[in-house]
Amino acid sequence: MERILFGDNQFFGVNHASDEKSRAQLMKFKEDDAIIKTLDDAKDLGVNSFMCTTYERVGHICEHMLKHPAKYENYHFYPCMPYAYKYANAVTELGIIGALKHYMPGNFVSSILKGGMAYLSKDYLSIMELLVDAEMKMFKGVSTPVIFLQNVITDLLLGLNAIDVLVAFHEYVQKKYQAEAGFITMNFPRLLEALEQKGITNPIICTSVNVSGFRMSGGKELYEKTLATKQCRVIAMQVFGGGILSPKKAIEYVCSLPNIESILFGASSKGNIASTVNLIQEYDAKFAHVLR
Repeated sequence: MERILFGDNQFFGVNHASDEKSRAQLMKFKEDDAIIKTLDDAKDLGVNSFMCTTYERVGHICEHMLKHPAKYENYHFYPCMPYAYKYANAVTELGIIGALKHYMPGNFVSSILKGGMAYLSKDYLSIMELLVDAEMKMFKGVSTPVIFLQNVITDLLLGLNAIDVLVAFHEYVQKKYQAEAGFITMNFPRLLEALEQKGITNPIICTSVNVSGFRMSGGKELYEKTLATKQCRVIAMQVFGGGILSPKKAIEYVCSLPNIESILFGASSKGNIASTVNLIQEYDAKFAHVLR
């Protein structure tokens, strides 16, 4: 994976520090052209990867890049699924059966209607595969080297001790999409232990890593110990602690840690993107001895 990944929170108004900024970002990025321009700004600064949820507008961005193959020759998408709001909105607008028909093949929906919960219970791994395929349709033709399971699902399955489903996801994206599986979580130490017990070594895990301990279940010290003693490839997200940390302090801390393969961040202006990229490069040079 690349050292720096560009995220998408700002494009649909997620700002942990300010509702006012959230509203401003929603207005700024209400048109696809604004999103594409910001991605191009990041690309100009050497950031050639976009880690994004699978909401519909990402499909428009994929279409744009496919129309300009030379410009985006080495560009990568990192899909994160499922986009829960998409399904919630579909249920609200179409009803449960309507939403299933919209996202699932017709024969599958008919089988559910005939077999009910018995069918669902028997074939839940097939359901997972169908949902992955539905989410991946918009990325046909673009590079997707890692496909992520969102923390809302990862941590639910972790809490239910349904680790076999995580293993099945891991195996399916390798087989079907020749990609690696990634897992987003708010409980990095526990997830890593569970995956290792099932034989998944050196997994790709995206998790909160910041000097304030923001959204780090189990505490910052446990995360630091796990990073120092375990084999894994970690993508650090929420490195600014929800927007409360100074950029220098935040980036210095993350760059000083071992096993942080990539740093994920989002920004809405070229100046802010450049500032963060420069800080990562500065502190990477300072901590060049740290194991990546």
